[in-house]
Amino acid sequence: MFKFLKRKIKKFEDELENELKVELEKESNVIDNKESPEIQEIILKNDEIEKPVEKKVDDEELSFKSNKEFKIKKKFLKNKNSKEKLKKQEEIDKQIEKTIESELKHTLDTRRNIEKTLKKDSKKTRGISEEKLDNLLWDLELGLLESDVAYSVIESIKQDIKEEIKDISFDKSKVGEIIENILKNAISHVLKTKELDFIDYIEDKAKPVVIMFVGVNGSGKTLSIAKITSLLKEKGFSSVMAAGDTFRAGAIEQLSIHADNLGVKIVKHGSGADPAAVAYDAIEHAKAKHKDVVLVDTAGRMQTNINLMDEMAKIKRVAKPDLIIFVGDALAGNDAVDQAKRFNEIVGIDGVILTKVDTDAKGGSALSVAYTIGKPLLFVGIGQEYKDQIPFDAQWMIDNIFGD
Repeated sequence: MFKFLKRKIKKFEDELENELKVELEKESNVIDNKESPEIQEIILKNDEIEKPVEKKVDDEELSFKSNKEFKIKKKFLKNKNSKEKLKKQEEIDKQIEKTIESELKHTLDTRRNIEKTLKKDSKKTRGISEEKLDNLLWDLELGLLESDVAYSVIESIKQDIKEEIKDISFDKSKVGEIIENILKNAISHVLKTKELDFIDYIEDKAKPVVIMFVGVNGSGKTLSIAKITSLLKEKGFSSVMAAGDTFRAGAIEQLSIHADNLGVKIVKHGSGADPAAVAYDAIEHAKAKHKDVVLVDTAGRMQTNINLMDEMAKIKRVAKPDLIIFVGDALAGNDAVDQAKRFNEIVGIDGVILTKVDTDAKGGSALSVAYTIGKPLLFVGIGQEYKDQIPFDAQWMIDNIFGD
């Protein structure tokens, strides 16, 4: 799991550690030579002068730049080609604006978290030169791109590393440990986006809680619904399944098998029926029978198919779901990130389930999907059994990336 990503990060970690040890050795030689303390002080000061001064961007300036970018994107997204499409486009624009706002807020929050976690020390070392660090970070960027990590995530990780290295003091005997902690912090900031405790949400929400599942064909959406149903049953909640993927007869049959295995009610119509009507009937049944949760399956739609995405929006209008969960395939890499963005623009996503994580050697989508849309990664699929879906925990992924 994540072998490719682990290898790229380990390579960067080793190279950065070696460079720092070389620089620390140089500094040690300067301090140990026979020159006077006054000359040593001048040498160290000259080193500091040679270093380019990095302009620190405060929250206010970042917010200004972000707002400017936000306005440019908003203007670009306006579609005035057709009056009939204007209202629909405005709804999409609003959803895109929310996504941009969420990502910008997450960026600001990340910067604040870095400032809180930095361990500053009055004893400074010369450390690694900015030029050498940039070269190493460039290699890391290429490695992360090969691991299917989204570009915005890479930039966040690089910036975090720069900030921490700039403000930390190094002990030669603990360079390796310090470098690993810097990398862990950088990746942790990316993973810790908005958090949502799924079971607490179900407990607190008025019943029935309606959950709509979206995603493309082959992402594992139907099995994820069954896994969620199994979890809810284990926690004492009653459920109703809605077979809203009416475009494929096989999908209805597949969900029916899961419903029988789990002993829950399934509401289904014939193949080709209106999926919004299926969702409506399932919700009415849940209300009449006092069921806790309605899980609405939908057809696997490619995010580029306008008509099918319009159908998705119709289901949302009828079902009025409390949660819309995007189910993405970890093996799809950056495609899963693009899909999540598009679904978020059309219907709005409240959370993400990432499937097939156990077979994902790269790991880029697990790092990227939640960060890029500013929504919580709720669960990760690690197998085909009902129990093989675990609540996502940032520390779990950190342990898998940096563990043996």
